[in-house]
Amino acid sequence: MNRIDFRFNKLKEENKKALIPFVTFGTGMTIDETVDLICDMDKKGATVVEIGVPFSDPLADGAVIQNCYTNALKDNIKLKDVFEACKSVREKCEVPLVIMVYFNIVYCTGIEKFMKLASEAGVDGLIVPDVPLEERSELDSICSKNGIHLIPLVARTSKDRIAKIVKNAKGFVYCVSTNGTTGERAALDSGTIEYLEHVKEIVDIPMCIGFGISSKEVVSEVKDHCDGVIVGSAIVKRMGLGKDIVLDFVKELREGFKE
Repeated sequence: MNRIDFRFNKLKEENKKALIPFVTFGTGMTIDETVDLICDMDKKGATVVEIGVPFSDPLADGAVIQNCYTNALKDNIKLKDVFEACKSVREKCEVPLVIMVYFNIVYCTGIEKFMKLASEAGVDGLIVPDVPLEERSELDSICSKNGIHLIPLVARTSKDRIAKIVKNAKGFVYCVSTNGTTGERAALDSGTIEYLEHVKEIVDIPMCIGFGISSKEVVSEVKDHCDGVIVGSAIVKRMGLGKDIVLDFVKELREGFKE
């Protein structure tokens, strides 16, 4: 069983929600420090950890993550370094790992080769935000062959296409909370709850909301309308302040599920 499925099945048995932190490189932490952080977040209640692959033109990401990608590329962080980090995580803990990568990197590596390397590194899921539904089939097939779940993203603008996007999906559905890029927001966009309830009527696997989830108050607001939350920019920003700050924040986010 894929580690993602195992974790979500366990959460369902325990009547709990998923917390999925996003990390990347270029934050001021070394690769080894980031690996240690990922494993410590697992101990503190992270269900899955999403890892961003640095890219020069990350269209879906806001300033915080873009800046980290820029720093990582200046530090010569390559795809192989990301996979080596995944291998190091896998030697230390069993937290499910999801790679977030733009398709240009996959294409230039070669889809078959990329998936083989990802599988060998212990990657469980893949998010490719710039591949439309009409071009997913080959990628999805090769992911499946390597035991990797291709995680679908749905947005409000894809309302009439959600059923097609999530058909035969595995792992979980990534519900994008806003029409903008990633980044911290003080409050949810209006209509978010209605949007989540609409998705819930369609999907038959766990659904998690991301983009702009940045406080335990927001977690508390959405917890009854989804199976979990994905937290990116708010985590990445704190990575520059040190591991303890991040872990305290992860603990704080978990408290949002209890309120």
